[in-house]
Amino acid sequence: MLRSSGRSFWALPVLVVVLLVGFLCTDTGLLTLLLSGPAEGPPVTNIMFLKTHKTASSTVLNILYRFAEGHNLTTALPAGSRFHLGYPWLFLARYVEGAQQGSPGAPRHFNIMCNHLRFNLPEVQKVMPNNTFYFSILRNPVAQLESSFVYYKDSVPAFRGLRSLDEFLAEPQRHYDASLGLRNAYARNHMWFDLGFDNNAAAEEGYVRARLAEVERRFQLVLIAEHFDESLVLLRRRLRWRVDDVVYFRLNARSQRTVARLAPESPERAKRWCALDWRLYQHFNRTLWARLRAELGPRRLRAEVAQLRARQRELAGLCLQDPAPENSTRITDPELRPYQSGAADILGYNLRQGLDNATLRLCQRMVTPEIQYMARLYSLQFPEKPPKNIPFLENKGPGARERP
Repeated sequence: MLRSSGRSFWALPVLVVVLLVGFLCTDTGLLTLLLSGPAEGPPVTNIMFLKTHKTASSTVLNILYRFAEGHNLTTALPAGSRFHLGYPWLFLARYVEGAQQGSPGAPRHFNIMCNHLRFNLPEVQKVMPNNTFYFSILRNPVAQLESSFVYYKDSVPAFRGLRSLDEFLAEPQRHYDASLGLRNAYARNHMWFDLGFDNNAAAEEGYVRARLAEVERRFQLVLIAEHFDESLVLLRRRLRWRVDDVVYFRLNARSQRTVARLAPESPERAKRWCALDWRLYQHFNRTLWARLRAELGPRRLRAEVAQLRARQRELAGLCLQDPAPENSTRITDPELRPYQSGAADILGYNLRQGLDNATLRLCQRMVTPEIQYMARLYSLQFPEKPPKNIPFLENKGPGARERP
């Protein structure tokens, strides 16, 4: 009896283990995720992010700012009172605060560069180390152009005075004057322009292929806004970061009431008008998914995306008074109110009351708008310099619209 009882005692645990292993082996992606430890090697800390416009890039910038602040890294920030690195002109090293403080003839190097600039590789290389990881982000150019129209409607000559993007796309050549150069860059092939290319060039096959190859040679990864979480999973692997390093709350997002519903014919018109951006987007959307399939496979990708979203929900419950972003007029802390532009209604967040100091710091970093965050990093990195002056926060009510 004792021998029989002993065999029965061990049979159940053995059966459970066998069943568990069998279950996990049916999902090799999940098994790999559970068994794999942290990525080999130290985290990547020299990073250049080309922050394209109206592509969810503000959320990526927040991720990078948090990592820089949390790891005591230096950031290439706009010099003096500026808020961008010379945009829309091609980037020059002298646009970076402190770049000239290096040894004679050699500008100082920084760990992270992520503010708006128009890409100019030789000048970027003057302030970034040789082992820098380069990446960027793209968005479907139809949605990107719609967002640009709403956001820059009052400042871009091609959009000024028009009621809708539909009206512009019906006769774009009538409203768009290429001779205005940089002033109209926001109205055509804007992502192509941000990469440092001619946004008015003809979309000839040889030219497009050569420029796409150029981007592939320089940028180790290009994220896609429509597949943001999947993109972050791949970015995290490339940078050897933790999940908490890339978890995020959406920043600089608009309310749905300021997102236009386009006429049925407008999307195809936008693709033709922004043909260079459309080719760019198509190419790197395919590239992203090819890499995801090759490096993770569908099961592991689903598991890692689920892990990221679960942590995001956990932090939203911990940090946010309301998990949905709110109109700026309802945000009680002026330092957390986002800058407003054009007809866009840019949303932000209120934090929960009563958070302990460590949790409050974590939560504040995750919801701080990019202009305020940049100004804070500037003061931390250059305490001897006058702080950045943010006009729309000075003696202004919530939602004040003034270009910084």
